[in-house]
Amino acid sequence: MEIITKNSCQTQKLGEKIGSDLKPGTVIGLSGELGSGKTTFLQGLAKGLGIKKRIVSPTFIFVKQYFVGKINFYHVDLYRIENLKDVSGLGLEEFFNDPDGIVAVEWAEKFPGIFPQKTIKMNFTYLNDQERKIVIKNYNNR
Repeated sequence: MEIITKNSCQTQKLGEKIGSDLKPGTVIGLSGELGSGKTTFLQGLAKGLGIKKRIVSPTFIFVKQYFVGKINFYHVDLYRIENLKDVSGLGLEEFFNDPDGIVAVEWAEKFPGIFPQKTIKMNFTYLNDQERKIVIKNYNNR
């Protein structure tokens, strides 16, 4: 599935729509260059899950966890992670196996081999100051 959003509001609304549809046990890998809309999308996704807190990229802390109802939302940022050894220290496997968890990982392209087979893969492309192309794979195979 390929979607073009015309502005950041549309990118957030897409995230909100998808977030409201997600079930625990879902893993999402987000790829794309800086400024391509990954965090903006996740702000909407969190809203769709019912999270009221402000969502920012956990670039320096690597993982931010939010709770809503019975759902644990794990927001992971691999931007500053340099090697696979450092990834294993984050506890991602535990997050991926949390039956009450939804995991969203920014910069997933850095370590593609760590993700479960049914991961929803999203690639964000910066088209211009407003527009983003978002390609989604495995969304129907959750």
